[in-house]
Amino acid sequence: MRKSLTGVLSLAVLIGTVGATGASAGAATAAEPAAKRSSGAVGGEASNEDIKDRILAIPGMTLIEEKPYAGYRYFVLNYTQPVDHRRPSKGTFQQRITLLHKDVSRPTVFFTSGYNVSTNPSRSEPTQIVDGNQVSLEYRFFTPSRPAPADWSKLDIWQAASDQHRVFTALKKIYDKKWLATGGSKGGMTATYFERFYPKDMDGVVAYVAPNDVDNKEDSAYDRFFRNVGTKECRDKLAGVQREALIRRAPLEKKYKEQAAANGWTFNTIGSLDRAYEATVMDYTWAFWQYSLVADCVDLPADAKKATDDDIWNSVDAISGFSAYADQGLETYTPYYYQAGTQLGSPDIKQPWLGNLSRYGYQPPRNFVPRSIPMKFDRGAMRDIDSWVKHNARRMMYVNGENDPWSAEPFRLGRGAKDSAVYTVPGGNHGSKVSGLPEAQKAKATADILRWAGVAPAAVEADPSKAKPLAKFDTKLDQRNGEIERDEATLRP
Repeated sequence: MRKSLTGVLSLAVLIGTVGATGASAGAATAAEPAAKRSSGAVGGEASNEDIKDRILAIPGMTLIEEKPYAGYRYFVLNYTQPVDHRRPSKGTFQQRITLLHKDVSRPTVFFTSGYNVSTNPSRSEPTQIVDGNQVSLEYRFFTPSRPAPADWSKLDIWQAASDQHRVFTALKKIYDKKWLATGGSKGGMTATYFERFYPKDMDGVVAYVAPNDVDNKEDSAYDRFFRNVGTKECRDKLAGVQREALIRRAPLEKKYKEQAAANGWTFNTIGSLDRAYEATVMDYTWAFWQYSLVADCVDLPADAKKATDDDIWNSVDAISGFSAYADQGLETYTPYYYQAGTQLGSPDIKQPWLGNLSRYGYQPPRNFVPRSIPMKFDRGAMRDIDSWVKHNARRMMYVNGENDPWSAEPFRLGRGAKDSAVYTVPGGNHGSKVSGLPEAQKAKATADILRWAGVAPAAVEADPSKAKPLAKFDTKLDQRNGEIERDEATLRP
């Protein structure tokens, strides 16, 4: 215990020093009593102390920039974090945070994507529903939030949850109303892990399309999903394009080599252009259902056997992205693939319609991480999370998509769960949201989010069917149901 406390005190001194030296970011003044708290002149009563000053008074918090947005103040920040929360005296790194400030009298939503954080203002769906503040955190080891040198053994779900816990603890002194954790895909997983390790921090969790790979070696749920998803016509179209892409490997790989030369792509991590080509093709069906809807099947080549080489190339490139498995495409997502190969697990699907055309099968995460980074899989990590959610979930909501492959292995609630729910958006993809649910379910889910955040109007408390988001939809800040930010590497949650 003495040794642990020494580490904490050493970190506190170090972080205090870092915060004090961030003079270019703004003066760090001591926080005033709660009675004098300011909303920063966005809403509520102004005071002599600006919200930016209060934020920068937090030891270790420095300002990168402030961007104006009507009705809010938006800050991009750095926060000093320990590399290892178990041994906090052993070095720190700067973790990037954004803060969409509405008013300290409003609830706060803690958003994580599980990847990089965008430095442009945006709102998660719960933030719009509760009309609140939003804190968004970049996941550790995604650049620039990466320790140097990088000790990859310190990239795990407990360390990341501890990052969130420290940020919450620091900001709760300013934003002292209710807090909700949220995120989509890996962000939904992240919100779940945060709740598992620090169940007293949040007042509710809303996790979207979060996969739950309890047994990494048992992936038959995905095979069943692909046998039945969408329509047979659409499945046949996708299978036809995949087959032709592998049958025409020689001419299409020639085009790939030309594209690689023109763009400076290399393939040292995965091992060869041939492996990268096949990995991209093998992702094609998965990526379509992840990003698209049944209605988008009309845009697929109608008869793959009669399609030109360019037609096949263009379809695979548009849906899977041929840059995904080049070194330049993989580098940004090394932290994800490392976690997939050490704790999170990753899907392995059969795709029997390809026959013996595949040379490598579904390649594992180890193939997408430089060999200089050691990896060892922890089979107990996801089993622990799954068991905890089933038996201990409190005010946790999961929203899945019927046609989203990542939702094929979802979180499920057990008898021990209280005030929690799992919803499925009909026909939904990886961008499924509460707004896409049938009306009765949408109202119930919205009412629960408002109640957990402590802002449910009396009329909603009396009749949940009347629940609606408190903030108007903003086309610049909000995403509609089914919308999803597209990235190059497809087989990632």
